[in-house]
Amino acid sequence: MTGVHAHYSALSLPAEWLIGEDMTTISYAVPDERIRAVAETLLALESRLVWIFCEREAKDGSFVLRYVFELTEMRKYLVLVLNTRMPESLVEIYPAASRFERAITDGFGLQFAGSPDTRRLFLHEAYPDGFYPLKKSIKNAPITPFTASDHTTPYEFRTMEGTGVYQVPVGPVHAGIIEPGHFRFSVIGEDILNLEIRLGYLHRGIEKRAEGCSPEKGVRIAESVSGDESVANACCYAMAVEQILSVQVPPRAVWLRAYFLELERSWSLLSDLAGMVTDVAFSTAASRLLILRETVQRVCERLTGSRFLKGIIGIGGISHDIPDDLLVEVTDTLMKVRVDLEGILSWVLSVPSVIDRFSTTGVVREPLIDPLALSGPVARASGRALDVRSDHPYGLYETHPIPPLTRMTGDVLGRFALKGDEVLASLAYITELVRQIPKGPVQAEYEVCDGDALAAVESPRGRNLCYVRICDGSIDRFALSTASFCNWMALEHAVLGNIVPDFPVINKSMNLSYAGTDL
Repeated sequence: MTGVHAHYSALSLPAEWLIGEDMTTISYAVPDERIRAVAETLLALESRLVWIFCEREAKDGSFVLRYVFELTEMRKYLVLVLNTRMPESLVEIYPAASRFERAITDGFGLQFAGSPDTRRLFLHEAYPDGFYPLKKSIKNAPITPFTASDHTTPYEFRTMEGTGVYQVPVGPVHAGIIEPGHFRFSVIGEDILNLEIRLGYLHRGIEKRAEGCSPEKGVRIAESVSGDESVANACCYAMAVEQILSVQVPPRAVWLRAYFLELERSWSLLSDLAGMVTDVAFSTAASRLLILRETVQRVCERLTGSRFLKGIIGIGGISHDIPDDLLVEVTDTLMKVRVDLEGILSWVLSVPSVIDRFSTTGVVREPLIDPLALSGPVARASGRALDVRSDHPYGLYETHPIPPLTRMTGDVLGRFALKGDEVLASLAYITELVRQIPKGPVQAEYEVCDGDALAAVESPRGRNLCYVRICDGSIDRFALSTASFCNWMALEHAVLGNIVPDFPVINKSMNLSYAGTDL
């Protein structure tokens, strides 16, 4: 612990503030009045604020907040723990803080002094003012929503004024079979001047639903957050619980978890690739990519009984073993998928009409990555090699890393090419795993005990973080932040200066999760 604390000496954090250190984090208790100064120092050290969440409401009416920072070349996250009644907003220092603070206000009613945006985030007008669902005084029970009236504060979109400026509202119901979200464009002609995204239509109260559940049931809740990152969220949750319980996952289970994580990444990104060429009317390529996705999902079903790999992850390992001969058989199928994909990617990237639509469209500029806490393919396609698997290695990635891939252009073309590269890399990684996978048990025994921990994984969309607190053998607090939560801000910036007809392909090039944001 001393060595890690010494690395943070540039922060001038007193040693007596040090709370502790675990596999993922090093934590400090920071006085309320010092949080802004510490945040400014962290910004000067080029740190990234990747999450703020409220752990709990204390008995004295104050709130315990946790600020999670990522520092370059530090394998552990820095967590600042704050006990406060009205914390100072950090939006001026870290713009990404805005959505985190609004989510905390919705859930707990805690106000942030100096916040430039106090609008609701995930609670819509059907919820009355003064309803804060994550407080312990609110019990898990059906609620009766009502029509918006004087009981709620109307949501106001930002407006752009000027000659010829008009608004184009899109959603929340869309023409495709997709999740709901509202996009409010301010445009002149077809040129986009501003985009504001409003989500929350899929808010299901997942964090509240987990309260009082057994740690085992929490796995099923976590994997239900977003269908195309079921394994990522289940693993993230399980890893947090395993830290609390001091569980050592058996080697074979560690290998199989990596297999399933990369399998999920493959089919999820194949879906993205198909969607992108669909949105530029290249249906022939889309059909071929969807065939590959279907092939991979059938492999998922053969291995686990679920096309979405649900039910396979458990605390202490995986729910059941996979025979070696079956692994070899399906991996041969995946090798054929990889060969086919190489040909399709080469073909698509040689078509002038595709390049014309993809190139220079929807650029995410590299200077936005840190202020907005962007991650995953969105960040890597803009030249930043941010990847939890390499920056904060976990599981098999500690000994068998996957070097992060990057593209430099930050446009739709860069994201398409990068996602294609990542599918190829994941399928190659899977092939190597099968050749070396050890034998042995896939489930460790454990006893439930109280405690708390934070874990992180690299989902198909980027950095997912999960915090779990267990009290009296049950979940007392379950908090989750998926990559989509921050990456939606990238979409608001990427469309600026583009035309409205290009919005669908820009949106699909990121393919962010509504459900994974709304929780």
